[in-house]
Amino acid sequence: MKSATGAHIGTGTWLLQRATAVLLAMVMPGLAIYFLLALPLDFAEWQALFALPGMRVMTLFIGAVLALHAWVGIRDIFMDYVHSTGLKLVLYLAVIVTLAGSVIWLAAVLWEVA
Repeated sequence: MKSATGAHIGTGTWLLQRATAVLLAMVMPGLAIYFLLALPLDFAEWQALFALPGMRVMTLFIGAVLALHAWVGIRDIFMDYVHSTGLKLVLYLAVIVTLAGSVIWLAAVLWEVA
């Protein structure tokens, strides 16, 4: 009997997980080096650094990519190890609210700086 979901249903999430991992692997070392070289020492220097629109947009983008990467990984863990549908839905909701709230909070903080 044929499966109703198809044989390649997880390919999209697998590609999304790998794509976000590659983006993070490329951006994070560069960002760490940039921060080490800039080495803002006080609040005024940090504020000046994040007053640049490009830095704000890039930081928000990285935060969103990190949240998406975390969501795919945690969702897969819940799918594999949490067997109760009700508990799984509660955990999904808790993670989604936490990750989305974190990205929204990051955006609010970034655009409050200037």
